[in-house]
Amino acid sequence: MDRTAGKKVSCHAIECHSPGWRRCGILIVAVLCTACTLLFASEARAQCTARDVLQNQLRLKKAPSADRPQIPIKSAVDVSVWRTITIGTFANVFALSTALDAVGCGIGNSAGEILARPTFTLRGAKTNVELFTVSVAELGFKIDTASLADIFARAKQLGFGLAAAEVGPQLRLQYIDQPIGEFLIIGMEPIRTWTGAPVILNVANGGAGLILIGQDGSADAQISVASRFVFVRTNEGAPAEEHEAVALIDR
Repeated sequence: MDRTAGKKVSCHAIECHSPGWRRCGILIVAVLCTACTLLFASEARAQCTARDVLQNQLRLKKAPSADRPQIPIKSAVDVSVWRTITIGTFANVFALSTALDAVGCGIGNSAGEILARPTFTLRGAKTNVELFTVSVAELGFKIDTASLADIFARAKQLGFGLAAAEVGPQLRLQYIDQPIGEFLIIGMEPIRTWTGAPVILNVANGGAGLILIGQDGSADAQISVASRFVFVRTNEGAPAEEHEAVALIDR
């Protein structure tokens, strides 16, 4: 079937010369217009499914990221920008959620819940944000797991900063060629669900399509050293002399 994205499709009335034919023509026009609408809706959603993610990777000639050596970094200034995204492009959270649904990106239960919380806010003006990815091992942890509080503290020492909560869903929308099996934890201040559980966001492709999920954002949550975080970078490029804990905001 020919893809019609970007093409102009018109639904024209059929010229009739009798009342019966006129009713028939109106019915045909209605059916054709409905078909046009459904076709465009289908095209819009074909971006986050597993098949279309693979097609995007082939089209962009981008292979799944290979494991890179987990060499501890000395400063955030030594890390290259991974991706630049734009935030502040939606008037409200409803419009943002609708955009995710329109392209078929899944939203997990806890992620959807914190997107609806008053503490989840959007920037009022368009802003480009440079993002950096780093594993827990690259932050210098040599044990199997590390607490979220310790990870954030170490990231701060190296010159990384926590991203705005909006970065999670915006990255999900703008990262349509994410490799299968990649899970990126957003380094952000946790947002509490209606029951009080702290949650942070994870931009993921588990193989069934692109999705935005939530995960435990408590200070003592144990994270594997192989896990990768998304941070922004602060102006403090040099590590601090002492290892200090970061107090996660209790909301």
